[in-house]
Amino acid sequence: MAKTIQAIRGMNDCLPEISGTWQKVESVLRQVVANYGYQEIRTPIVESTDLFKRSIGEVTDIVEKEMYTFDDRNGDSLTLRPEGTASCVRAGNEHGLLYNQQQRLWYMGPMFRHERPQKGRYRQFHQFGVETYGIDGPDIDLEVILLSARFWKAFGIEKHVTLQINTLGSNEARAAYRDTLVEFLKARADKLDEDSLRRLETNPLRVLDSKNPDVQAAIADAPSLIDHLDEESKTHFETLCARLTEMGIAYEVNPRLVRGLDYYNRTVFEWVTDSLGAQGTICAGGRYDGLVEQLGGKATPAVGFAMGIERLVLLLTTLTDEGQDDSFADVYVTAMGDDAQSYAVEVAEHLRNQLPDTRIMMHCGGGNFKKQLKRADKTGARLALLLGSDEMQSRKVGVKPLRDGQEQVTVSFESLSNTVLKLLSEK
Repeated sequence: MAKTIQAIRGMNDCLPEISGTWQKVESVLRQVVANYGYQEIRTPIVESTDLFKRSIGEVTDIVEKEMYTFDDRNGDSLTLRPEGTASCVRAGNEHGLLYNQQQRLWYMGPMFRHERPQKGRYRQFHQFGVETYGIDGPDIDLEVILLSARFWKAFGIEKHVTLQINTLGSNEARAAYRDTLVEFLKARADKLDEDSLRRLETNPLRVLDSKNPDVQAAIADAPSLIDHLDEESKTHFETLCARLTEMGIAYEVNPRLVRGLDYYNRTVFEWVTDSLGAQGTICAGGRYDGLVEQLGGKATPAVGFAMGIERLVLLLTTLTDEGQDDSFADVYVTAMGDDAQSYAVEVAEHLRNQLPDTRIMMHCGGGNFKKQLKRADKTGARLALLLGSDEMQSRKVGVKPLRDGQEQVTVSFESLSNTVLKLLSEK
């Protein structure tokens, strides 16, 4: 017997039992961004490796350790995209969408990072992201945060997430702060772990974000970036905070929040939850005003965020009843005898034409009514349609409710769709 082939570690199948939840999540995400006037952009899964080295930063964990990179047959270095922002900027530059324009874009699709798989975090994962371009003030920062907050309300989990925000200031202010921070960290180098020592030489701000309790204790009195802000960035941040308060959005200022990518400046934020254990971030983003120019375009202000759909699905199934409904049909069409089978097809197609949002499943494979009704019950259908020779000859349909104890009725072919719609709409 041939050896069975299994999925690559960290690249998971989405089975029918959970795919319905994914579809609901994706539908809500699309609906909310459409409500704000955002447009979809779709970019390739494979990009030039240089795109991510230049945008994310060559000394970040993503580029150094996690990217799926390979040489194609022409010898070009290509990478499976590890995140979506760089691809959006590349596409915007390439197609002339960004300079001296305003754009509100969203994307959804698979990303790839070779990191240790854990619950809700995989090597192939799916991200939903929002990117805006050409708007400089704090009003657009506010909009993308309000948009993300509306997701949690739509999913009914707003009480289980917390907004954390910070500002990284301008690139010039952050560079000056970096020197001060490095001096502070070097004086405590003996208390830093190996990862923090490496970051001290490459990306010292990431040391502030260390999850190691010993490192956190050692840097508890580290100088604060907020104290080194330029006046323009300080005003930008204060205005954003005031408007969040005006809109009733609770938040926490987290001075240690720096994000892991080199391109961020000014506003950064994360939505976090304590319902998924240690890995509590479900949505993160911020402003990245220098990235468009860094990737060859004209200087363009930008702000956005991304969320992992796997983590969102996990949170929903943990906190709500999402994923518990295993039905995959509303109406199940049965037929007794070969002569009634063609009538069953006609009935099923008629209902699909009349009720396009209703899930209609037709029994195939024969068997008596008892067997067919048993199968109907397994699908979770609320109604079974019973068709035999008599129904076919009289152009009628037997309608049997399966869930609420109502009596079976027989209706004409012409009135069937109204009857089905009425029964399905009843609680």
